[in-house]
Amino acid sequence: MKRQKQSKSRGRNTIMSESTTPGKKGNLTGSARKLKDDAADWHNLILKWERLNDEGSTTATKIVNLGLSKKSETETDVVMEGGRLAAGDFSENLKQSNQELEEECVKLQDVVDKMANILSRMEKMVHAEHGICELEAFQYGEKERAAPLFHTWSTQQFVEVSSKLYESYKQELALKKTILQELAHTSNAELSMVYLSSWLYQPYTEDSGQLLLESLLLETGHRPL
Repeated sequence: MKRQKQSKSRGRNTIMSESTTPGKKGNLTGSARKLKDDAADWHNLILKWERLNDEGSTTATKIVNLGLSKKSETETDVVMEGGRLAAGDFSENLKQSNQELEEECVKLQDVVDKMANILSRMEKMVHAEHGICELEAFQYGEKERAAPLFHTWSTQQFVEVSSKLYESYKQELALKKTILQELAHTSNAELSMVYLSSWLYQPYTEDSGQLLLESLLLETGHRPL
């Protein structure tokens, strides 16, 4: 399952390091520089998110396996010795299982916390781009900018794309927080598999998010047309 997910993200690792707008000469400055830098930041933040998602998927799988193993031991792995329960061995195994489960839950919490930090950086970029729009509205009024900063997009389109990306990852983080809260307490194997699949395949970001990101990179010249 994990290999399939990773193969989807190949090709995301490299963007062009151009210092000028395609078709224009000279170094970028002002709003154009900021928007192009933001596009590269979106690319890098999403790559970090994907790595964390893979790490979290591995940890979540361990949590599920430990939880199901603990349930199985509690129900069936009671050793009978001379007609009496081997309570000492059972208690020790249960204690070790609980400790391992707690350690993996801490690891998954750390992954979710790092994802929350990434989302916070995404939110700051959206706010900054809103500021660029407001500045242009003040400078140009209703006429807006005469020529686009890059190929065809208006500044407002950058804000719209960034906002959509942010909202999709915001929803994805909310889902992951729910999975984190429920995963270790779920004894139903089928429900656990649903949680694992939802974590790995990220229903709020996978298709639409990648399309938006690629459009952003193309417009700013990070990807060749």
